[in-house]
Order: sequence, then structure tokens, then C-alpha cells
Amino acid sequence: MTFWQVLLAIIFPPLVVINRGCGSFLITLLLTIAGWVPGVIAALVILNKPEK
Repeated sequence: MTFWQVLLAIIFPPLVVINRGCGSFLITLLLTIAGWVPGVIAALVILNKPEK
């Protein structure tokens, strides 16, 4: 997780998790629509998980 990914996760969370798959993108998008803070938290949690 780089500084730029964290910064982008704070500004627009769905954009930063788009490379993690459609499910992660949709979950983050829905949480961002429901409220900005849950979207940011979800994006940071997804970014913190190691890629398979």
C-alpha cells in the first residue's frame, strides 16, 4: 500500500480497488454511496489485504 493509493482511497475509494476485482469494486462503490467514511474504510481494508 503506497502513499498514493491511500490518498486516492481517501478521495475516491472505488477507483483504488478497481484492480482487485468486480466484487471489491461494487462493495466499495455501494459503501461510498451509502456514506463516504464506510467506503474509505472498506477501500483501506481491501488495499491492506495481500493480493493472491
